[in-house]
Amino acid sequence: MATDLVSASHSAASGAARKRRRFGWDDPSPAFYTEDAGLRFQPSSHLMMIPQHKSIVDAPQYSSCSQKLLAHQLAAPRKKSPPWQEDDKDGHFNFKLGDDLTSRYKILQKMGEGTFGRVLECWDRDSREIVAIKVIRSAEKYREAAMIEVDILRILSKHDRDGSRGCVQIRRWFDYRNHICIVFEKLGPSLFDFLKANDYRPFSVDLVREFGRQLLESVAYMHSLSLIHTDLKPENILLVSTEYTKVVDRKNTTKHSLYMKRVPKSSRVKLIDFGSTTYDKECSFSIVSTRHYRAPEVILGCGWSYPCDIWSVGCILVELCSVQFPLFTSRKLKLALPMLSVLADYMIAVVAKR
Repeated sequence: MATDLVSASHSAASGAARKRRRFGWDDPSPAFYTEDAGLRFQPSSHLMMIPQHKSIVDAPQYSSCSQKLLAHQLAAPRKKSPPWQEDDKDGHFNFKLGDDLTSRYKILQKMGEGTFGRVLECWDRDSREIVAIKVIRSAEKYREAAMIEVDILRILSKHDRDGSRGCVQIRRWFDYRNHICIVFEKLGPSLFDFLKANDYRPFSVDLVREFGRQLLESVAYMHSLSLIHTDLKPENILLVSTEYTKVVDRKNTTKHSLYMKRVPKSSRVKLIDFGSTTYDKECSFSIVSTRHYRAPEVILGCGWSYPCDIWSVGCILVELCSVQFPLFTSRKLKLALPMLSVLADYMIAVVAKR
């Protein structure tokens, strides 16, 4: 059973948990449909075509099967709670595709996995949309870190009601079988994953310029709230849309062979992963950021603040143009040399602020 903590704050989480009433399990999902009978399961890629915040039975293309689907939903008996499954040896949540994560969410696929836990793509039966749910490992230290991230996400959302500031939006969170689960809006692939799927062909300068503008605006928004992300990298920048088009790759195309490359249809991006985000007043001499995007003052142990995010943004933009991962290595020293003057100016600016 899940404890509904949608409106609870982190401060209230330490008190007695308020439990909701027990629901039935495995309601027939709107994900189960065909154009004819509306009862066959389709993969998540098909679900992306469903209008968000709208029941599928209201969609014009499914009007012919709406009555059958509704009757099936009303007549189907509710199933018992899924059997308890032990976590794996590392405390990750065990699941099977098609399982329920509470009676509200149906697991469609695994989107990713990291040190913190797993991200699952789920169908939200209440809001009739696909969401991404970050399921944190059951170890206490990860649960505590997750609650800090929830606090940060709620602050970011509080001052960004329309989601225009470029930070992923939290929908709600809950505690399910000793796992903190954070529900997010569903976004597209990360910039790194897009480049990887595109055979590491670089983005155009114009597109990188647009990415840079959005990144700087998002970072400025966080800094205005005295928050420092501290872990900016291509993996933590997601395209909002999954759609892309294919164009001729003129750089690699020859008379005898034609090469195509993917270009995202929308340049809009959002920041994710605020698990390492901290307040400026809490800054210290600790090591932060992924190594290849780590600012010089962090490496030298000089203490860090807002500029460490700006350094990471600079590294990211150069990589997106050149597809040199990582930027600063001995083999790529020639590429890194033009950045040395920037490094010098950067360090002077950091020292001047002290």
